[in-house]
Amino acid sequence: MSALQGIYPHLAELKKRITRIVISVGAIIMFLLTFRAQPFWYDGIKLYYPTPEPFHNIAAQIMNHMRINLVPPTVQLIQTAPGQAFYAQVYVATLVGIVLSMPIIVRELTKFIAPAMSEKEVHIIQKIAIPAIVLFVAGAVFSYVTVIPFMLDFLYQYGQTIGVTAFFDIMEFVTFVLQFLLAFGVAFQLPLIMYAATLAGITDAKFWRNNFRYAIVALIVIGAAVTPDGSGITMWFISGPMIALYVIGIIIIERHERKELAKKAILEQNIVLLEWNVQLLNSNLCQNLKRIGRSEEHTSELQS
Repeated sequence: MSALQGIYPHLAELKKRITRIVISVGAIIMFLLTFRAQPFWYDGIKLYYPTPEPFHNIAAQIMNHMRINLVPPTVQLIQTAPGQAFYAQVYVATLVGIVLSMPIIVRELTKFIAPAMSEKEVHIIQKIAIPAIVLFVAGAVFSYVTVIPFMLDFLYQYGQTIGVTAFFDIMEFVTFVLQFLLAFGVAFQLPLIMYAATLAGITDAKFWRNNFRYAIVALIVIGAAVTPDGSGITMWFISGPMIALYVIGIIIIERHERKELAKKAILEQNIVLLEWNVQLLNSNLCQNLKRIGRSEEHTSELQS
């Protein structure tokens, strides 16, 4: 019973943290589904202000942007059920809400697990929190601008060669896009995960370099599993960047280790120099004490 009583405070703390995260994400979702970004010009600069418009909301504007920039011109998006367009907007709004709430999510989760972690581990998490968010956004943007348009165009070219009319279900389209945005956002965390593991003392640069061949095989398998076709071409749009990120991680870790070794060498030199100075000081002190002792003996002899 006492063990359960000890868990209750932690559960209450977890509930409080999760509630704050849910409120943050939910508020952003409601805003995206309720308001429309209305453009206006100010001093030659195009700006936006929110205006209530539930049917033409910001989530719908994001989906229109996705449709224009990602879907090939020969492909038509279709809605096969009454609620599909609304659910698709909810999916988009949820992803945006999670991404925009990421600072709050990281802060709340870090504060919850901080008592069970050492000061060094908490410092590592705080150090990599902002880079993790930046890398996630960078991965999603890279996927949105480069990978998804190419893959959709490449896959639908097979239909054009046989003269079929191409359609794309709205829910499948949103799921396809969100899948790759999340996959690349997580994939771009690879150098950061490697750096954090090394910083925590779990591994070192030698480990990552010695297992480079195994990592390439694993990343190729991941690319083949995530991509929807079996052509063996589109998977390199995932495997290629991940292999490059792995190499970047090794370079960052080796650079960090060289800096740490240089700092350690300087510290050892300073310690040796300090020990030498201490020995010199002790030697001088002993000589001065001997001189003082001799001077006192000489003075006492003269007085006698």
